[in-house]
Amino acid sequence: MTDPNRQDWVEDLKTEVSGMAKDGMHHPSTKPVLTGAAIGAVAGLLVPPVSWPLGLAAGAGIALYNRIKK
Repeated sequence: MTDPNRQDWVEDLKTEVSGMAKDGMHHPSTKPVLTGAAIGAVAGLLVPPVSWPLGLAAGAGIALYNRIKK
């Protein structure tokens, strides 16, 4: 059985990512997601078991999730 709330979240994610890809830096979500990626990369450098690419991906994912959740 499919949860309608999950489908809304997935559609919002698709819309947001495609909008960021089309509009680039002019899209309102691009700068917060890039900022989250940068913060995650720095955190990944500071925490020994985590590398900067993993921190970058996690930071971008968290920032994107926070943009979609609103």
